[in-house]
Amino acid sequence: MAHARPRRRQRIQALVAAAMLLLSSALFTARLPLAAASARLPNTTARLLLFAGLPSSSPLRAFCPRARPSPATCSAFSSSATMAADNPLLVADFDFPPFDRVEPSHVRPGIRELLTQLEGELEELEKGVEPSWGKLVEPLERITDRLEVIWGMVDHLKAVKDSADLRSAVEEVQPDKVKFLLRLGQSKPIYEAFKAIRNSSDWESLNDARKRIVEAQIKEAVLSGVALEDEQREKFNQIEQELEKLTQKFSENVLDATKKFEKVITDKKEIDGLPATALGLAAQTAVTKQGHENATAENGPWIITLDAPSYIAVMQHARNRALREEVYRAYLTRASSGELDNTDIIAQILKLRLEKAKILGYKNYAEVSMAQKMATVDRVEELLEKLRAASWDHAVKDMEDLKNFAKDSGSPEATDLTHWDLNFWSERLRESKYDINEEALRPYFALPKVMDGLFTLANKLFGVNVEPADGLAPVWHSDVKFYCVKDSSNSPVAYFYFDPYSRPSEKRGGAWMNVVFSRSRVLARNGLPARLPVAHMVCNQTPPVGDKPSLMTFREVETVFHEFGHALQHMLTKQDEGYVAGIRGVEWDAVELPSQFMENWCYHKDTLLSIAKHYETGETLPEEIYAKLVAAKNFRAGTFSLRQIRFASVDMELHTTYDPYGSLSIYDVDRRVAERTQVLAPLPEDRFLCSFSHIFAGGYAAGYYSYKWAEVLSADAFSAFEDAGLDNEKAIVETGRRFRETVLALGGGKSPLEVFVSFRGREPSPEPLLRHNGLLPVAA
Repeated sequence: MAHARPRRRQRIQALVAAAMLLLSSALFTARLPLAAASARLPNTTARLLLFAGLPSSSPLRAFCPRARPSPATCSAFSSSATMAADNPLLVADFDFPPFDRVEPSHVRPGIRELLTQLEGELEELEKGVEPSWGKLVEPLERITDRLEVIWGMVDHLKAVKDSADLRSAVEEVQPDKVKFLLRLGQSKPIYEAFKAIRNSSDWESLNDARKRIVEAQIKEAVLSGVALEDEQREKFNQIEQELEKLTQKFSENVLDATKKFEKVITDKKEIDGLPATALGLAAQTAVTKQGHENATAENGPWIITLDAPSYIAVMQHARNRALREEVYRAYLTRASSGELDNTDIIAQILKLRLEKAKILGYKNYAEVSMAQKMATVDRVEELLEKLRAASWDHAVKDMEDLKNFAKDSGSPEATDLTHWDLNFWSERLRESKYDINEEALRPYFALPKVMDGLFTLANKLFGVNVEPADGLAPVWHSDVKFYCVKDSSNSPVAYFYFDPYSRPSEKRGGAWMNVVFSRSRVLARNGLPARLPVAHMVCNQTPPVGDKPSLMTFREVETVFHEFGHALQHMLTKQDEGYVAGIRGVEWDAVELPSQFMENWCYHKDTLLSIAKHYETGETLPEEIYAKLVAAKNFRAGTFSLRQIRFASVDMELHTTYDPYGSLSIYDVDRRVAERTQVLAPLPEDRFLCSFSHIFAGGYAAGYYSYKWAEVLSADAFSAFEDAGLDNEKAIVETGRRFRETVLALGGGKSPLEVFVSFRGREPSPEPLLRHNGLLPVAA
């Protein structure tokens, strides 16, 4: 960045000046400010960091920060200084994380040294803590942010660049990280200081954002066990450590089980029906995974995996029913047997979560989860039942339509239609009913053009420009693109990474957006009033094959729009308080609002036709095909709605009424839930819970309902654009700016309900969602 060099010069000048003071013995009792965080450290750590910041060639390294240094002390400082210089996790000051330099060997020493430094900062903060913003919240933000950024680098690399060495290193230091977080969360001096702010005469003068920060910190401290004493606190801390290990192991087992399945096919008849894109991917997998250098899409060999692009292609298009069954069963039973079996891990997680809830004074873990969300257990159950009732008859009709179509097609499967047939026949029915073939549409959705159209939409709605900035920031893989987001005055307001393609050997499945840096006044640098937000977006879509770009399915297009919605809320925040900027501080069940809102634009005519250009001819998707896509939008909507309701319902039941010490198994619970949420009963051997990472390895425990809860909010938000007129350019722009100034700008600085009302002018209603999904008459 333009301001980086002057800042480095200033830092070097400061280091030299400080070293001269050391030589004159004037600094031996002083505390030095960290360049990156302006935080105060104990004397030893501060001096260590001073010398660690010097180049290895500097003659000042000859001086040790003690009046009478022993050779052993000098050696120790030299070793630590070298560690800081050589380890990218200990670089105190960078514009963007050095993703390209972090190796597994850096994790153990880097994280341990970082935690030692932060422990010193925390002790210093506790000694001088005062119930004021400058003496409490700002130094605390520096401490927590540094850990979040550095641990975030490691955690991100584990998700996108997994290896045995990295796993081992993370597993070893994770208990240290959890121990520090517990120490921080259970700090009574900090807790009492926040309570003092809450009870002070200055409370009413604080703005909404600062009030929300104080209240959230008090609540988080209580949920972290700050009020617990002696044996209870020790037990609570043991539970937290064990949960961290178990959730990590759960995730690793799912990834390993997914990677483990590889089916080599040499006879093309076995994969009859697979489209050219899927054949190309299967041949490319044969080259990269098993060294079949001469594998081709036409002649094979081909390797089928459980990675999403491969799995979905088989389930939707393979005419070979036996292949569909084999792949389906393998997918459904991932991580449910042998050394990768997650069954016992789930049982332990549920027991520990229940025990944790009771130690904290709650009846069940769902109540703990809801303590920091918009909803309550009762309101969640009420919403899920309302949606289930509205979806059921539609789902029954979906199944009847499928059976009748298979029968009319003369298929012998029609009399025995089962799970591995549903996606295949659904795709055939959709093609027949709407004359749409998803694979035939891929050439119209080349990734570069999709991204151009997405950025054009962001410009129209929110007044921002997204520009390529490759080379400005280090990346973790050559696939990764880097972008700068600029406002109407051409000034940068945010940055983001985009890692689009599936890499099953090292990258976990799914799609997500996460925070790299949050916007922050306290952590401002380079002369700016606030540090700019940085995000990363990760997808697992079909990679380029040969000389073709990544040609996307329409569902993959929706996924990119979804994740970009998350990124927009993080990046376009105008909130300068780091704890509530962007997605931080937003209640979990509201955080899907912008992402699901953005999906709606995939069906907006002008938006879609600006994206859908044939990658070879440049021809725009014919309008009649667009009309069919819109008509097909609610195809099997009842079925898809019930699927989400099943996931949300089993999650809630496992975390409310289920007794993990009782005679019922988790699979018994799932089957009971499925009776009222699935038209076709699950197989007896259904073990999808063993790969349900959202609730056993992610942040959605007793929170999967958030997708439906936020879908209500997002559908209602989009209905504001419908009310204004989707063909009215001026009205769309005006409504888009209002959406930016409320939903995207306010972050966690106001409650989600207040934010929604600020945008919509009223509280949310579930009716727009049911109408959008075709589950209510349009007239409603």
